[in-house]
Amino acid sequence: MAVLGVVVNPTAGKGKAQNQGIRAAELLKARGHEVVDLSAEDLATARKSIRQAVVDGLDALIVGGGDGMTHLGVNVVAGTTLPLGIIPLGTGNDVARVLGVPRHDLDAAVRVIEEGLEYGPRVIDAVLVTDTSHSMSEWYAGVLSAGFDAAVNARANVLKWPRGESVYVRALFKELSHYKPYGFEIDIDGELAWQSAAALVAVANGSDIGGGMRIAPDASIDDGQLDVVIAGPVSTATLITVFPRVYRGTHISHPAVTVLRGREVTVKPRPDLGATPPDAHTDGERVGPLPLQCRCVPGALRVLAGWR
Repeated sequence: MAVLGVVVNPTAGKGKAQNQGIRAAELLKARGHEVVDLSAEDLATARKSIRQAVVDGLDALIVGGGDGMTHLGVNVVAGTTLPLGIIPLGTGNDVARVLGVPRHDLDAAVRVIEEGLEYGPRVIDAVLVTDTSHSMSEWYAGVLSAGFDAAVNARANVLKWPRGESVYVRALFKELSHYKPYGFEIDIDGELAWQSAAALVAVANGSDIGGGMRIAPDASIDDGQLDVVIAGPVSTATLITVFPRVYRGTHISHPAVTVLRGREVTVKPRPDLGATPPDAHTDGERVGPLPLQCRCVPGALRVLAGWR
């Protein structure tokens, strides 16, 4: 029997997550586990209760919701030996998708957690992102978005409809009317790697953003490296042509797209080279304005998924 802390975002899945979270807890209890309900009305309260439960003793932390809840869980357990289980109940669910967690089958998602508890967690990389003064730091498991992709993410987070992953498509078309190439400077492993205008910059540990956009199709979550995807300065017409290819991952063959790799990446704004980039997002959540430094930490995260 394992002691499992379970926290569910009641607003995920357009409000359906709460009932699904209750059912998931019942399934885990029926399998003989002790379940500690850590859900709360807001993320700040949930974070406080989770940290206290970790101190009191858990065998695993289980989060139910979208990428926002996964992001919360990652920031509790990264750098520790406590494993994280994911029940995808939200809109994007990109980290769950990359890990192979079933996204529309609650029973199957719980079985994945059960198998992880039985056979042991998978050890993967996580990314520590800080501002350049190191006054702020947090972890992410998937992708940092810092250009047009971040603007689309921010827009999708405030749209009320449509439901599900198609909200990102609506957000994309709304943002196109505001698009201008942004100015960036990018250092990789201490060396200047890019200095120009660009449509987007993604610093990827995992491959997916925005509900299945394969922004970095060759990224691996356990290779100790980050894939830096840069779409150079393109017109709105070219962006309209190239961006839909992100869903298949074929955009990286376009001549305007560059993919670089490294362990430590610093992304800086260069307003003298283009428009000021929007606030960056990690795992679908706002992290803040540039400049930001991303450092891949190999083996920093244990997850109850994705080892098969």
